[in-house]
Amino acid sequence: MAKRTSFNWSDECEPHKLRTKKIITEHPEIRNLIGRNPYTFLVILLCVSIQFALAFVLKDQAWGWSIAAAYLIGAFACHTLHVCIHECSHNLIFKNRTLNTISSIIANLPMVVPTAVSFTKYHIKHHAYQGVEELDADMPYRWEAKLINNSTLGKAVWLLFYPIFQAIRPARLKEIQLWDAWTIVNLVVQIGVSVAVFYFLGIKALVFLTLSLFFSVGLHPLGARWVQEHFLTHGDHQETKSYYGRLNVPNLNVGFHNEHHDFPSVPWNKLPEIKKLAGKHYDDLGYHTSYTKLLLEFLFSRELSIYSRTARSNRGKKASEMKPVAIPVTNNEIAQRVSA
Repeated sequence: MAKRTSFNWSDECEPHKLRTKKIITEHPEIRNLIGRNPYTFLVILLCVSIQFALAFVLKDQAWGWSIAAAYLIGAFACHTLHVCIHECSHNLIFKNRTLNTISSIIANLPMVVPTAVSFTKYHIKHHAYQGVEELDADMPYRWEAKLINNSTLGKAVWLLFYPIFQAIRPARLKEIQLWDAWTIVNLVVQIGVSVAVFYFLGIKALVFLTLSLFFSVGLHPLGARWVQEHFLTHGDHQETKSYYGRLNVPNLNVGFHNEHHDFPSVPWNKLPEIKKLAGKHYDDLGYHTSYTKLLLEFLFSRELSIYSRTARSNRGKKASEMKPVAIPVTNNEIAQRVSA
């Protein structure tokens, strides 16, 4: 395969809307899976407690213990909290949007950087406009892809500092108001917590929490999730891949990513049931079973680079091929699938 020098540009609509219509027509019982899982809030409390407890234990330990604990424990707890924030963004914990926002801010507490509210703002756009640069913050910048290219070192650095790359992408989303009252609350609360950790527990505790954040989405097997979800690892025709491996436990099944994009109103605990009910629509799709294998493949394969993404400039619609289908949907589905 020739070295990529640009994204894979497509004028086709993103694949999930059409597949959702097909599946819901054949399996209307999938609507019974739509709902919320308030027990996810207990997962948030557990993971937040683990992180602050470890920060307390490690405050007087050698630096090596903080690094090891962040990589082996903290990364997993933080990654689970990331997924919980993701659930909050889809209002899949509580019916009340405000309670979901508050839950996401609580989940954000051990992560040092205030990301919960801003993530919610751009994530729904990612579902509605997958691959559209000015609306999808999951898409890398063009300069980002050119800078990293496909060198092993470059990709390792990209993953190591992925939280930074991810944090600056929303700046290009001109149609989204990044600052509002909840964003400020998230910022103030997070600064207050981080200052309190530094004051009462010391620099080692704060470094542990910071490293946990970076490892949870960076140079770590868990970081391969970002490659798994939308990188073109199975040819240019399939831009979303699922992961069916053991790390779906701390991932809270977000590895079922095709299933999630097809039905974003289904909570994490019921995503595997979508595949069981509509298996024929997923069995022929490419998927991954090992994050470690995928991480190594991404780092060392000359065929994979930051350019290995499908991009579109027409907001995901090819007017000549998009035909209306009369399928009733719930208000929650409408809000999460097609609203801006």
